[in-house]
Amino acid sequence: MAWVLRLTPMGFLKRRLRQFKEYDDIAEIGEIARRYFVMNAFDGILTIIGVLTGSYAAHVESASVVISTGLATSIAMGISGLWGAYFTEAAERKRDLDDLENHTLTDLSETRIGRASRVAGIIVALVDGFAPFLAALVVLLPFFFSVVLGDIYLSYYLSVSIALLSLFGLGAFLGIVSREHFALWGLKMIGAGVLSIGLGYLLGR
Repeated sequence: MAWVLRLTPMGFLKRRLRQFKEYDDIAEIGEIARRYFVMNAFDGILTIIGVLTGSYAAHVESASVVISTGLATSIAMGISGLWGAYFTEAAERKRDLDDLENHTLTDLSETRIGRASRVAGIIVALVDGFAPFLAALVVLLPFFFSVVLGDIYLSYYLSVSIALLSLFGLGAFLGIVSREHFALWGLKMIGAGVLSIGLGYLLGR
């Protein structure tokens, strides 16, 4: 019976979670992935703000054009981030593992340390790749409902509002992490968004 229980989906999930927790303790996956997520979500939001303000200034009134431009840009960022983060992490972690092997005179590639290093590279790369795409998708949501909203410019205003709120959320999260005032960090991030809006509009004009 115990053998059967170990094969259940819940048992498999618990075992995988314990394994991930172990890898996280070894390779600090969660902390690194958190940094990558915030940085790349921030980049994704600012990039979409640039697309929105440029399109608004150019009087683009087609929701599909804004969506396709925004998603194409964010997908390119995601692919760049995924590839770049994976090879960067793989190179850095291989060097660290090689140094440790030289000190211990042991092949660590198939140990928990070696497996944790490989898993960390994959997870960090996925976070790095998907963060800008997901952030962009959230900001662009009003354009998917532009027909329902009835006014393309209302979609612009809602998207920019979502972008600024998302920036505030990222800043607040960083404030909590740094144990400082979350609202101040949120306002700092919004400042970057407002600056991007102003520059994007001027360039678009």
